[in-house]
Amino acid sequence: MIERRLRETGVRLRRLRVELSVVDEQLSHLDDEADDKALRSLVSETSGAGVEYREAQLHADAMRKHRLHVQDSILELEAKQDELLDKMSQS
Repeated sequence: MIERRLRETGVRLRRLRVELSVVDEQLSHLDDEADDKALRSLVSETSGAGVEYREAQLHADAMRKHRLHVQDSILELEAKQDELLDKMSQS
């Protein structure tokens, strides 16, 4: 039973780590886009450019929040994996 739970936890950890890698790439792109739109907003001084910047920043912030959630999930699973390994070594 413990070995099965360890395998399942390991699979979930691998998936989350891959997801974190994808999220990091997307966040980098979204941050670059928001920075670009911020610069355009300053140069053009139009309300439309400001709206585009705010929308881009909201997308980047949402991705940043998602990244934190994925990171927290990884930390929880790593703790669970450690507990299972301890149980396994005790038996």
